[in-house]
Amino acid sequence: MSRPMPRLFVIRHGETEWSLNGRHTGRTDIPLTARGEDQIRDKAKILVGPGNVLDPVNLCTVLVSPRRRAHATFHLLFEHCREWDYGDYEGLLSSEIKAKNPTWSIWNDGCPGGESVEQMQTRVDNIIAKVREYHRQYKEEPSSTNTRDVVIVAHGHFSRVLIARWINFPLCLGTHFNVEPGGVSLLSYNHNSLSEPALNALNLYATVT
Repeated sequence: MSRPMPRLFVIRHGETEWSLNGRHTGRTDIPLTARGEDQIRDKAKILVGPGNVLDPVNLCTVLVSPRRRAHATFHLLFEHCREWDYGDYEGLLSSEIKAKNPTWSIWNDGCPGGESVEQMQTRVDNIIAKVREYHRQYKEEPSSTNTRDVVIVAHGHFSRVLIARWINFPLCLGTHFNVEPGGVSLLSYNHNSLSEPALNALNLYATVT
């Protein structure tokens, strides 16, 4: 019997003070807000458990950013994937960055003192390659003990880049995907074919403010 198509769930961490007011948060290690913790706790009740979207039976591979906001999100959900390195722009609002560099766009220019567009794309592409190999083994090797689902708990820009690259779009098209704090994105494949990666859902269970 053919196994069902494998899936990749991409979960953005819950609300932080900086995500709330729009500051770029890459290396800075800040916690979830109390409301951010509540967002994730509420989602855990409907997301995680037998028969739910994230069924532990289907899950044995989870990649979690080293930042505590992502770890807290993971641990709250279940009581290697950090954000774009913003370099010199860490902690700044987009308006503050544009006051210095009016034409700046992270999608085309990257971040001085941090990661370039090329570096970010390479990092995300390497993660995707690992997920796809895991999925290939699950789908094509009958003896594989891999389970169906992979989960990545990470960040806003990272998630948008990953979604764009998953469906073979240029990195810059990630600007068109809105990834809400605590939202769940579902990536899989079309037509029962691992050669047709697809975006199945975006911002599942997100609390939009």
